[in-house]
Amino acid sequence: MSATTTNNQATSVPPLPSGMTSLERRASLTLASIYGLRMLGLFFILPVFAVYAQTLPQGHDKLLVGLALGVYGLTQALMQIPFGMASDHFGRKPVMVFGLIIFAIGSFVAGHSNDLHLIIVGRAIQGAGAISAAISAMIADSTREQHRTKAMAMVGMTIGLSFIVSLIFGPPIYHAISVPGMFNLTGILALLAIAVVIWVVPSAPMVHNAEELQGHWARAVFTPALIKLNFSIFVVNFLQVSMFVVVPVALVKYAGIPLLHHWMVYLPVTLMSFALAIPGIIWAEKYGYMKPVFVGSVALLVLTMVGFAFGYKHPLGLIAALFFFFLAFNVMEALLPSLVSRTAPPSRKGLAMGFYNTGQSLGLFAGGATGGLLAQNFSREAVFLAAALLAMVWLLVSLTITPPAPRHMMPKPAEAG
Repeated sequence: MSATTTNNQATSVPPLPSGMTSLERRASLTLASIYGLRMLGLFFILPVFAVYAQTLPQGHDKLLVGLALGVYGLTQALMQIPFGMASDHFGRKPVMVFGLIIFAIGSFVAGHSNDLHLIIVGRAIQGAGAISAAISAMIADSTREQHRTKAMAMVGMTIGLSFIVSLIFGPPIYHAISVPGMFNLTGILALLAIAVVIWVVPSAPMVHNAEELQGHWARAVFTPALIKLNFSIFVVNFLQVSMFVVVPVALVKYAGIPLLHHWMVYLPVTLMSFALAIPGIIWAEKYGYMKPVFVGSVALLVLTMVGFAFGYKHPLGLIAALFFFFLAFNVMEALLPSLVSRTAPPSRKGLAMGFYNTGQSLGLFAGGATGGLLAQNFSREAVFLAAALLAMVWLLVSLTITPPAPRHMMPKPAEAG
């Protein structure tokens, strides 16, 4: 009897720690860095492009400016699902490397363009390197479910830090190398990200379930729960890009803040919003209050868009609206991908994240195009009021969203990589 007990003890596997393992942390941080390097290049132009475009032929056409900001999202939308499916079949890393190569090519095309139409072409090529689904799916592969939101929060924080860095250094870099140089810098960052994928990111086994893979893919991803989450990320990104069609110019015109000093607004606003968002995310995950935090963040975005519409000409109103926007935005950047990865069938995570990121990309495109169209033909107030109306629809949808209960059988993270 004692021999049997001894044998069982020798062959038993020690339980995984309740906290994140070192491999989970490494995978989350390195994959977040890929996201961050890629987004940093995109964010560099966000606060300066509307001003730079005025120096180009047809640069006063707000619709073209909006398209230049948003077309990236259109081609992302077209390619996210194929890239997500490819990552389920060929592996996450090869798909990420291929997508980053395309992204770098688009960056260099835009960097060698001094015409708004050619910049739009370069931005479209950038968007074709749609690796967001593969990154999110690999994070889900590498982490246990109880730590998924933390891992996605790391991505959200990295995106936020990239945004802060771009706001601080974007205007000075713009004055030093202008927007073409910033596009070329974006291409260089994409090449650095390829090196990180190949040599730094740990490998992780992909979960495959024969029954799930044999079932029709549409039934796996066109569920009511996933459709609502995809709509949610569409709206988040619509609000973000449409807002930046107006905000940089408003900071110059109504707040009297030169473009070079916009970081003095963005930096404290984003840092304070992070300081409040992170405890909210942890609290929601730890105590099971995902839905109240989710609905509350959507309601805050509705109020924020209304606040922009009536207060963007007043410096304090504009800055306050920016703070509340980033507070809700940071919460959503962590909650939404975590909810999608927990709702999707394990063997279809790449495909599900592809549809999710398609919604994200369509939001980027629609926000830029719609914001530019409304600002060109109606008014800046119309941009924010349209965003507020869409956010109100989202608020009604959010009331019907039920976060998934944690699965009892949680996949183990990779033990080597």
